[in-house]
Amino acid sequence: MFTSIAAYRFVAIDDPAAVVARVRALAEELALLGTVLVADEGINLFLAGEAGDVQVFLARLGEDPRFHALEAKLSRSQTRPFARLKVKRKPEIISFRREGASPLDGRAPAVAPPDLARWIGQGHDDAGRRLVLLDTRNREEVGHGSFAGALTLPIDSFTALPGALEAHRDALADATVVGFCTGGIRCEKAVNWMRAAGYPHALQLEGGILGWFEAMGDFGYEGSCFVFDERIALDPALGAAADANAR
Repeated sequence: MFTSIAAYRFVAIDDPAAVVARVRALAEELALLGTVLVADEGINLFLAGEAGDVQVFLARLGEDPRFHALEAKLSRSQTRPFARLKVKRKPEIISFRREGASPLDGRAPAVAPPDLARWIGQGHDDAGRRLVLLDTRNREEVGHGSFAGALTLPIDSFTALPGALEAHRDALADATVVGFCTGGIRCEKAVNWMRAAGYPHALQLEGGILGWFEAMGDFGYEGSCFVFDERIALDPALGAAADANAR
């Protein structure tokens, strides 16, 4: 059984090349495979290995104060989900290419899973505004599953979201719009951009879909959640969907 972690943190990094070298050496030492992206704006990682080695990696990475608050989402699979290790420096840890979106300038407001579950049940937020769940992922990811009744966009990349959302601007004017994605990283930028672009009641789902699965299981969600490794998708129990189908 392999343990996978998905984690990110937006934090100013003035020595990204040094962080790349350190993370690569640590992952190699612990025989972890996967992908780590490092940029001036933070770190984004998907790694897998033996459970104990994963915990050692997180503990030693957290010795750097910039990554001490890194929150990792854990899942498990019967087969190794990554074939190799890639640690790269990038311009962004999630490419959006829009001004006014950086979480380094301030984080967009978030709603916790239990509160969103209550809103879904009552059909509106606590202020009485109607609720719209906005899937910020691409059409391939949405094809594996999404929240019931969510607004989905016909996009193939995250950078296309602003243009695709413009057609819904008037319809969303009076709504509380809760953006969601796999683990939360895209919504950190998307919801910041939305609030700057004239969607004043936009919020992000804390922890994304994976955080929702941890807290709420399959409540309000239909299907599985696409992930960027050889497992393809996770079920609401945070196991590989393929493993569940094989049982």
